[in-house]
Amino acid sequence: MHLLFPLLASLLVVVSLILINRALANGVGSLTVLFLVNEISAVAFSLLWFSGGQIPAWQFFYQPFVIALLFMVGLMLTVLAVQQGDVSVATPVFGLKVLLVAVLLMLFEREALPPPIWISAGLASLGIALIQWTGRNHPRRLLLTIILALSAATCFAHFDVFVQRWAPMWGAGRFVPISYWMLGVLSLAMLPWVDFRPLKRDANRRLVVTGTLLMAAQSLCIVGAIAAYGDAARINVIYALRGLWGVTLAWLVARRWGGAEAELTIGTIVTRFCGAALLTLAVILVILTQESQVIVIAE
Repeated sequence: MHLLFPLLASLLVVVSLILINRALANGVGSLTVLFLVNEISAVAFSLLWFSGGQIPAWQFFYQPFVIALLFMVGLMLTVLAVQQGDVSVATPVFGLKVLLVAVLLMLFEREALPPPIWISAGLASLGIALIQWTGRNHPRRLLLTIILALSAATCFAHFDVFVQRWAPMWGAGRFVPISYWMLGVLSLAMLPWVDFRPLKRDANRRLVVTGTLLMAAQSLCIVGAIAAYGDAARINVIYALRGLWGVTLAWLVARRWGGAEAELTIGTIVTRFCGAALLTLAVILVILTQESQVIVIAE
């Protein structure tokens, strides 16, 4: 039953990015979107305070500060990736976060990478190559989108690794809310460059408000599900489906209401879908490898 939360989150994040992409195309600034998502997330994650925990000594407060910075930079790169290119390109690449998390954990533990990780890296490279091949008319823009999305995935991969290493000392009910409160405070520095004037248009306001709320909701679904049930492996498998939703939903929405994906041919969409499927398969292989290692250790 708890796997419904990551399934819901995988859909919410794609719808959120589609709405944010349309708002950016209508003249809403990326800093405005970033500011609103950060502040709404700071409020939403306050709900986890009631799950309990403890506050350690002050010298450890650099940890939630680092988490806040990683989330801010990762989200900024996410918004830029969506602004520069298509949702159907950026979303599958975001899924590589799980592969990067596995590599980072093994590097921190100074362990050799097992063969399935190398296979996953090969599948991911092939998937990105397929997506890159679909952008022959705008190769530089598509390559920039992939680089930004991969950079965002790298930031969020470090985010996950550090949360896993630091949160136990605090407890999820203290570490996560304090991290997001710091994020909210840091985001206040953006105010001089935040432009709320485009939000006076009803269409823009609806897009931004709905998109930012859905972005915060999907984050809460994932973090809340892992905190409550601890089934991180299967939760991430389900959440990896967002790459497939990103290709199909972005194209369907663009066909109905307009957008860059509406101009793509069926062949291009199918090729991107195959690339997204390879990326999703790479993510699932990594997660299953991690899960099997946990079982072996437990035995």
